[in-house]
Amino acid sequence: MVQVRCHGVPNVKVYAKLESFNPGGSVKDRPALRMVEEGIKSGQLTKSKAILDATSGNTGIAYAMIGATLGYRVVLAMPANVSDERKRILRSFDAEVNYSSPMEGSDGAIRLAREIYRMGPSKYFVPDQYNNPENPNSHYLSTAEEIMELVGDEITHFAAGIGTSGTLMGTGKRIREIKPSVSLVALEPAEPFHGLEGWKHMASSIVPGIYNASLYQEKMPIDTDLAYEMVKKLAREEGLLVGLSCGGAMAGCAILAERIQHGCIVTIFPDSGDKYLTTRVWE
Repeated sequence: MVQVRCHGVPNVKVYAKLESFNPGGSVKDRPALRMVEEGIKSGQLTKSKAILDATSGNTGIAYAMIGATLGYRVVLAMPANVSDERKRILRSFDAEVNYSSPMEGSDGAIRLAREIYRMGPSKYFVPDQYNNPENPNSHYLSTAEEIMELVGDEITHFAAGIGTSGTLMGTGKRIREIKPSVSLVALEPAEPFHGLEGWKHMASSIVPGIYNASLYQEKMPIDTDLAYEMVKKLAREEGLLVGLSCGGAMAGCAILAERIQHGCIVTIFPDSGDKYLTTRVWE
C-alpha cells in the first residue's frame, strides 16, 4: 500500500494497494488460485481436464502460472489486441491461447470460451471468473482484510474498476461490513469502445453474474485518454510504473478527491506497467 499525492487535493489521502507484488504480477492471482483450489476440492478439476476460461490477460496469466505449478494444461480465450507482453508471458507458461476479435473486447473472449467448451465439454474445467462466487470471495477473505488492517481507521471511500467486478464486489462488501460508513465507488470506461484492458462498460456488455449494482453507492465513468495520462503522471511524478487500469483507478480517485475535499480514498492498482510498454500509452 502506497500513498499517492499527484491528485493535488491536500486534505484528501489516496492510498493504492499494489497488487503487482503477487507472484503472477496482478490482483487476479487471488481469485484464480481460489477458483482452481475449489475446483480441485470439489472434484470438478482433475488431471485429465484442462483449465479453460475467458480472460483479458491477467487472470489468464494467473491460471497459466498456477497450471504450470500444479501440472494442469491451461486453455484461454483472449481478445487479440491485448498487449504483446501479456501474450509473451502466456507463451512462457506454455498456455494455449485462442484469440477473439479485438472489436468484441472481453465479451468476444467469453463467447469464444463458450464455443471451445461446447466442442468438448468433458475436456475442460471452466472456473468462469465472471460468474464464479469464489472470485469476489477471494477478495472478501483477503484483499479487504489487508486494507482494513492498514487503513481501517482512516478510510472513507473505496474505489475500484469493474471488469469481472470481483474486486469491488468482494472487497467492498467486506469493508462495509467492518465499517458501514465507507462509500463504494465503481469505476468503468466512459464508452463501450475503450482502451482500459480488464474493465467493462456494463451497459453495453455481457454483465457478469457476480456483479451487483446495489452494492456500491456511485458509478463513475473514466475516459481512456485521461487514464493514459494518469499512467504517465504516476510514473513521472510518483515513480510508480503501473498498468492501464491503474491509471483509470487513479483518475477516478482524483475526480473523487476534488469533489469530497476531505477524506481518505483507497483504490487497487491491479498490475504493473511492464506489461504495457509496447502499447500506445508510451508511443
